[in-house]
Amino acid sequence: MALDGTTKAGLSAENLAEEVSHVSTQDRLSTPFGEFEFFDGVPKPASVQSIFDGLDLVRGITAFLNAVPGASLVAMRRGLRVAGVDSPDKIGFTDPRCTSTPIFLTPNTETTYGVTFLDLKAWGPTVIEVPPQSLCVVDDFWFRYVADMGIAGPDHGEGGAYLFLPPGYEGERPDGYFTFESPTFTNFVVIRALAGVSAIKQSRIYRLSDADAAPQNTFVNIGEQAFNTVHSNDFSFFEEIAQLVAEEPTAALDPERAGNLASLGIAHARPFAPDERLRGILDDAARIGAAMARATLYAARDPQSFRWDGSSWKNGFVGGSYEFLNDGARNLDARTLFHYAATVITPAMAHAQVGAGSAYLYTAEDADGALLDGAATYSLRIPADPPAKNFWSVDVYDTQTRSLLQSAPFPAVSSLTGELQLEADGSCVLWFAPVAPEGKESNWIPTLAGKSWWPLLRLYGPLEPWFDMSWQMPEIVHEQD
Repeated sequence: MALDGTTKAGLSAENLAEEVSHVSTQDRLSTPFGEFEFFDGVPKPASVQSIFDGLDLVRGITAFLNAVPGASLVAMRRGLRVAGVDSPDKIGFTDPRCTSTPIFLTPNTETTYGVTFLDLKAWGPTVIEVPPQSLCVVDDFWFRYVADMGIAGPDHGEGGAYLFLPPGYEGERPDGYFTFESPTFTNFVVIRALAGVSAIKQSRIYRLSDADAAPQNTFVNIGEQAFNTVHSNDFSFFEEIAQLVAEEPTAALDPERAGNLASLGIAHARPFAPDERLRGILDDAARIGAAMARATLYAARDPQSFRWDGSSWKNGFVGGSYEFLNDGARNLDARTLFHYAATVITPAMAHAQVGAGSAYLYTAEDADGALLDGAATYSLRIPADPPAKNFWSVDVYDTQTRSLLQSAPFPAVSSLTGELQLEADGSCVLWFAPVAPEGKESNWIPTLAGKSWWPLLRLYGPLEPWFDMSWQMPEIVHEQD
């Protein structure tokens, strides 16, 4: 008790010293970036540059992992321009379906797609007319969902006219359209029509100002063209992102990601000109970030990634949210996983319904947990009665490019394949090898010696056994020689 009657409070000298230790940095700190030295908490001059190099590397890796969606669409636009789809009135399509020639993230070989990009800066308000019974999506340039058109959109598959407005648009909004305003000027358009090529060619894209006399569209067959739409995994990645940031309004990106990029010299209305030091760090950051993205994809650690307990089969869309949100938090690994492997984002992919939409499964290992070797022979039994209202398919992809494995024009097998051999119990055994096992040619997907590969199962119109998990996929079996 003090003389004035108050009670003394606070920590003992011993406890206070312990508290100070928790807020202090030791004089010598060993880190993955080297050894840092301090004088009573102040970095010594010889350590300052190493510390900042480490900070730039961390921010570069973070930028890579968080900006993969945007870089993916920059690369997509660049590749489509090479293929001749260089204006919104030109629509690329795959006739009759995509082959393994283009470098393109996980396309399927079963359905026909149409793709193009809107340029709302050059064109202003733009109209898209979609055909009946179509499944069409518009995503912004950061690969965020803008609108569904067709069956999942407000026209409910009857066909309709959609009006897309540029960011900050304050002009006329005429009646007669389903109207959406995008946060970016550039937007990715995907058109899938159930009736195939002829239906896709009913699509129309034109300026709103040309609505009374809209010119014809040009359709470019890209199914067998050689071009690359996959983003870089080296320093060039940051040049792709710098291009995106320079073209779009500052409000197009959230402050956290924008701040991360700005710390690396990537900001709107500022030339991206890193010095030799930063350029080297960013090259390392992209390569390390790509390694982390590949681990997230092929060796997922999130329990939600796995379809069944004890199985290697994984969900490509983790968490059931097209925004990758869970209790208000962004699942960053899920976002990177999806966009590192795939394209197109829509709520319809995250919430498949019985008999509608599609479901996906993939793996990158066999029943023993070994990586898949293109020189070996494997089998996979598709159990009887696959829960697909329409059809199922298995496509095989290159583990480097995440594109169709260039072992054949169509490295895939589906239930639409007429000559598929079925077992007595109704199951179907698929074979993967450089050379078809004798008598198994109709059920064989060729692989390439010296390369790995990974399969993706698609169920079109998934049925109840998919949702209640009563139908399960067995593991891939390495057939011993």
